[in-house]
Amino acid sequence: MRIMTLFLLLITQNCYALFGSSEKDENIDKMANLLASERNTISVFEKNVKSVVNVSNMKLARTGFWSHAQEIEVPAGAGSGFVWDDQGHIVTNFHVIQGGDSFIVSFHKDKETYEAEVVGVYPQKDIAVLKLKKRPKKLFPIIPGKSNSLKVGQKAMAIGNPFGLDHTITSGIVSATERKIRGIGGVTIHGMIQTDCSINPGNSGGPLYNSQGQVIGMNTMIYSNSGSSAGVGFSVPVDSIKGIVPQLIKNGKVKRPGLGIGLLENRLKDYFEIRKGIVVKYVDPKSPAAKAGLKGMQRDRRGRYIIGDILLSIDGKKVNNYDEIFNVLEKYKAGDKVKISYLREDKVKSTTLRLMEL
Repeated sequence: MRIMTLFLLLITQNCYALFGSSEKDENIDKMANLLASERNTISVFEKNVKSVVNVSNMKLARTGFWSHAQEIEVPAGAGSGFVWDDQGHIVTNFHVIQGGDSFIVSFHKDKETYEAEVVGVYPQKDIAVLKLKKRPKKLFPIIPGKSNSLKVGQKAMAIGNPFGLDHTITSGIVSATERKIRGIGGVTIHGMIQTDCSINPGNSGGPLYNSQGQVIGMNTMIYSNSGSSAGVGFSVPVDSIKGIVPQLIKNGKVKRPGLGIGLLENRLKDYFEIRKGIVVKYVDPKSPAAKAGLKGMQRDRRGRYIIGDILLSIDGKKVNNYDEIFNVLEKYKAGDKVKISYLREDKVKSTTLRLMEL
């Protein structure tokens, strides 16, 4: 009896090994028959799909009338995002969460949804960080790559939730680098990555990968006449994201350097017939600009405005509006010294001052 039992056990193990091995071999054969580029796309998707999330923007709305009115949460939009670390921080676009009262995050093949709250935003780069109130048992953070060494023509892949079709991958190339695109924050975002990966509404906030499965950017916007993909999409470079996200997590904001001056609005420059430079509207009395002797606008006894100093350049880089001064100062930090040139009573002057934290 014991011999018979042992014999049956051996047969069972051999059959399992035989069929299990056959199934495994079949999967290997299937992969072997694919092109190398196909195997790469499959590998990037399978290894990274758990890092990509769906972000739903919920807004409070009132229903009913008078005493019967109730507040309910209604969807105000949706986009994508990705897991930044094992602490539950989710990175997405600012415009994905803009105007929302609460946020719901969902993961690949996870039936549960998770509430999240805003940690910090940086509209100038269209970046926002959320944090999960409750986390799944295991999180899969992305692997950040580098964007300053990207080559035009190299492979790129986008994973996101276009039109609500969750966890969709599209493949293409890096079409161009160092694009300057006007962002939602009112300034031009420099260094944007252009890609022909199919990016549609719902992809915003999702990651752009290279062939090694590293994140090289965050998909942000498209150029299209129809509102759907036209093969011209743009991603915020990961080098910018790596510099901003840790600040938002630590401080809830980005520490920016400044001169301590107010700028005259562009639309008023024409009124005063100013063709170049930035008119200094006012100077913070405690700022480096005040210590350097810069003067803002004043009024004479008749109430007429008198132009003070006109800022022309910072360390040799010309500035003519808020967009340009923002992008020039972005490369510095508070405490750095800069040389500025300015126009006063038709004479060009220069001075050196130390940047302050805004």
